[in-house]
Amino acid sequence: MTPPVSSSVRYLPGATALVLDSPHSGTRYPEDFAFACEPAILRRAEDTHVEKLYDFAPALGVGWVEAFFPRSYLDANRDTTEVDVDLFDQAWPHAVSTDPRVMGKVRLGKGLIWRTTDEGLPIYQRKLTVAEVQARIAQCWQPYHAAVAQAIDAAHARHGYSIHINCHSMPAIASRNSTDFPGEAHADFVVGDRDGSTAAAPLSRLVCEHLQSLGYSVAYNHPYKGVELVRRYAAPQQQRHSIQLEINRKLYMSEETLEISEGFAPLKTSLRSLVQLLLATDPRQL
Repeated sequence: MTPPVSSSVRYLPGATALVLDSPHSGTRYPEDFAFACEPAILRRAEDTHVEKLYDFAPALGVGWVEAFFPRSYLDANRDTTEVDVDLFDQAWPHAVSTDPRVMGKVRLGKGLIWRTTDEGLPIYQRKLTVAEVQARIAQCWQPYHAAVAQAIDAAHARHGYSIHINCHSMPAIASRNSTDFPGEAHADFVVGDRDGSTAAAPLSRLVCEHLQSLGYSVAYNHPYKGVELVRRYAAPQQQRHSIQLEINRKLYMSEETLEISEGFAPLKTSLRSLVQLLLATDPRQL
């Protein structure tokens, strides 16, 4: 199958059973993204430098998918039904989620198209047109999801199982509009498998225990359980395992300046050891 081609997504096919994706590290702000808040504030929405932390992975045969577009423009880790209809200048012609848990996040301003920053500041001083949001879905969401699906399908076809790590970063302290636990101090890592529904428990436990053995504090399914990219492409009963992995930004960067810190290199070494462990792991044998 020909890899999906898009200027908004990087897709590097792998040769192993492991797939990594980074949906929130994009820094290419499209010309049509007419936002009204300060760019420096908007940039705090990015999972800054996550793609650099894992840049060793493709050389190891790991499938890699990366978004170039920013999360605040379109969040690829949300379903296309997770929309705030009050954002639009006319009726939204597509389905809208009725799941109260999902729509609670949308009401915080964090749906498919963000309405507010993590600090609760409005991103726009205008209504969005239905056409421009449909274009964002076609140009960003669809090719990103096509690449993730293809990478996982190919890994599973080659090996009879797939392990998918959805790569993220998180602030050291939860901001007001980012989670249901504002002000909470985050662990070094949060491992999420949607309460055991997207990965076999022994595999999630292996990830947690490996990170703990390296001296990191690790939380499991709190406050991040995993969202659309692990939900949509996981089927543990079919040996399709997906885990969302959140890294505390204080480990590798300044949250104020976004500059890489001295902790970046040792963290990258730790992530390489985790990737190598997963490359040597067959979840059917756990």
